[in-house]
Amino acid sequence: MIVITGPTGNIGRRLLPLLIEAAQEVRVVVRDPDRLPEAVRGRVEVVTGSHGDAATAERAFTGADAVFWLVPPDASRTPDEAYSGFTRPAARAFAACGVGHVVGVSALGRGTPHAARAGLVTASLAMDDLIAGSGVAYRALASPSFFENLLEEADSIREDGVFTDTVAADRPAPLVAVADIAAVAAGLLLDRSWSGVGSVPVLGPQDLSPDDLARIMSEELGRPIRYRRQPLDELRSAMLGYGLNETFVEAMVDMKRAKDQGLDSGVDRAPQAGPATGFAQWCAQTLKPAVLATPEAADAR
Repeated sequence: MIVITGPTGNIGRRLLPLLIEAAQEVRVVVRDPDRLPEAVRGRVEVVTGSHGDAATAERAFTGADAVFWLVPPDASRTPDEAYSGFTRPAARAFAACGVGHVVGVSALGRGTPHAARAGLVTASLAMDDLIAGSGVAYRALASPSFFENLLEEADSIREDGVFTDTVAADRPAPLVAVADIAAVAAGLLLDRSWSGVGSVPVLGPQDLSPDDLARIMSEELGRPIRYRRQPLDELRSAMLGYGLNETFVEAMVDMKRAKDQGLDSGVDRAPQAGPATGFAQWCAQTLKPAVLATPEAADAR
């Protein structure tokens, strides 16, 4: 039995069909079962609730051989609460239920000089340590920023030809498609011959700077796209204006600062254990339809 947390999220909804197609017995933990794709509802066992809840975790992980672990974003809590606090009941359940293998979504940065001051990344690495301490065989999928983050910029790209981030325009860094993370996770969950604790970097095929992204987007979208570097103070003010937890906001700012200082560049690039989607391919298949959508269709995303 393989348990998937976050089955309706960006990664989980791509992982779920890979395991079903491999004829695996799958259980999902979901707050709202109606959000599951209709095509899979009759093919998985459903545990309704939050996987951060102790009773739900015990129900979900009883009889499980392996778990895909993903912490949902929660900007209303402190980073420690959002990551380790959310994970702690599950870590106890892993041990109590005899779960053998866990694959978790984490972040790059371990072992770099910036890891201790990287905000949300630091919190994610602490979560990895918590899971590893439960006694399971654990693989942390150490991921950089996602291509899919650019979908949040689709309106700005459509209307103004601009996308925004906080890193230097010429700083290259790895970027990855969420489908590639799902594929690597599926490989680890299906072949559980591994043991111990470790990280698996999922880097995408090449490092790209914001200037590189602007050039490729311009080519794929057929119009000039430019990058605007947002000052960290401006980012902080905007997030606080949305009413987000102040400690969480500072952790986001610290993460962005660490990325600009090279947080994601500390891993040797080796052949990725799974597909590696190129940015131009992702732009053509995913970003371009989102940018070309009418404003009404974009609002319905």
